[in-house]
Amino acid sequence: MDRESGRVDGDQPMRWNGWGDPAKAKDLPLAVRTLLPLLLGRTRRPAEAVALLDVAVSPSALTPDDLEALGRAVGPDHVDVTHEARVRHGGGRSTPDLLRKRAAGQRVPDAVLRPGTHDEVGAVLRVAAELGVAVIPFGGGTSVVGALDPDRGPHRGVVSLDLRRLSGLLRLDPVSGDAVLAAGTTGPEAEELLSAQGFELGHYPQSFRYATIGGFAAARSSGQNSAGYGRFDTMVTGIRVATPTGDLELGRSPGSAAGPDLIRVFLGSEGIFGVITEVRVRVHPVPSQRILESWSIPDFTTGAEALRRIAQSATGPTVIRLSDEAETAVSLAQLGRIGKVLAKGASIVTVYEGDDIEHRRSRTAEILRALGGTSSGESDAAAWLEGRFDGPYLRDSLLDAGVFCETLETATVWSALAGLRDAVTRMITESFAAEAGARSSVMCHISHVYPTGASLYFTILAGVRGDQLAVWQKVKARVNDAILAAGGTISHHHAVGRDHAPWLAQEIGETGVRILSAIKRELDPRGILNPGAVIATDAAGRAD
Repeated sequence: MDRESGRVDGDQPMRWNGWGDPAKAKDLPLAVRTLLPLLLGRTRRPAEAVALLDVAVSPSALTPDDLEALGRAVGPDHVDVTHEARVRHGGGRSTPDLLRKRAAGQRVPDAVLRPGTHDEVGAVLRVAAELGVAVIPFGGGTSVVGALDPDRGPHRGVVSLDLRRLSGLLRLDPVSGDAVLAAGTTGPEAEELLSAQGFELGHYPQSFRYATIGGFAAARSSGQNSAGYGRFDTMVTGIRVATPTGDLELGRSPGSAAGPDLIRVFLGSEGIFGVITEVRVRVHPVPSQRILESWSIPDFTTGAEALRRIAQSATGPTVIRLSDEAETAVSLAQLGRIGKVLAKGASIVTVYEGDDIEHRRSRTAEILRALGGTSSGESDAAAWLEGRFDGPYLRDSLLDAGVFCETLETATVWSALAGLRDAVTRMITESFAAEAGARSSVMCHISHVYPTGASLYFTILAGVRGDQLAVWQKVKARVNDAILAAGGTISHHHAVGRDHAPWLAQEIGETGVRILSAIKRELDPRGILNPGAVIATDAAGRAD
């Protein structure tokens, strides 16, 4: 698929201990290698990563009778206990996941199941409940919050439920502007299928090339076009779900007062209540126009004020992204623009799609110029658009060079945004120094805006010379506490997984956790679905 570039990548197996297409792995640009010692001091290149076939895995805990029963549910050809399949389904793509994979420390499932229909998914759940085997729903494998860890909880085994065979455009209603997609359809596949009929979904998170429609729904994803088209959960108009105790088809009409909206129960549930097998989404005609424009702005604070005014004017770009001074410098360094790196200032990327572009562009430019913004044409915005799905490749290169690199994100109201950014940045730098005597560099951008607030997305580099994973776990815990203390959410679009589960009660309250636990007990009474994700549990699988 040429328009959004990613079709070929999405068809290839992802690098098992890194991101994306193995052929795209590359060395750090010279300018970045030059900057790193200035920011972090000397770093030590780690030992060579373990090869996939050299990863030691325990024998499967499933008996031949177990495998036969599961084979009756999905077909015996779709029960995979090979070494490679089990290793490839051992976790997601967070930095902790990758550090464990590179050191051969990631847990693996006892088998990988590949259902091809909704009914087969339901059959797997019923068999797994009878056998006492945990089930981890698995789409594109891109989770960065521990949602794909093959955690068996109190059960005697765990399987990965790979949904990629559930793929395709099942129905398109061009009059109503909605489409039904199978949950295992990847972002590029969805856009290609819709584009052939003149439509698009327009949801482009950084994981776009590999993540699936069901994964977008289960994690409440937010794509880079959110300013224009909204978050994924606002695009969803219906879902079909298989649970261990029954099926649901939700979304009879575009608006309803028939009780609470049960669709929202499953959006963001990360597979703990049931497995989403089909998603009905709002689609729109492929935009006939696209205009790109880059801006320089004096500093991040001024840029944030500009984004607030633009968001509250309700006539802004389809994409708007503000990078702070540090992120702007690193981005320019990757492009070899050393002269611009030395210049101070933050940067803004804008992309306009659809109708009435000139009016929206004119209104946005008026706000930016009033706050000292200067247009720099379309080149930097075009470079960002071309490489917007490639950021994780740079993380792999940094890890290869011994530099710790990870991201985290949050959101809050506009009036608390500056305080939240300061609190997170300070806690990160102080914690790395306290836990490892390490220097760190923190970059920040805003890529999702609302009339009342915005997200903050942090990229962290640190010169940790010891056990990077152990240090990060301590730092992340302190940062999570700081986020909640400063009024931020524990997750804006990465979801909860297992990594954030211990902090969920602080955000939604003990009563909120009791509600979620009650839903899980009703739909999944044996607790087989993704144990430990979203709702923190003890060793016996009880809500902790």
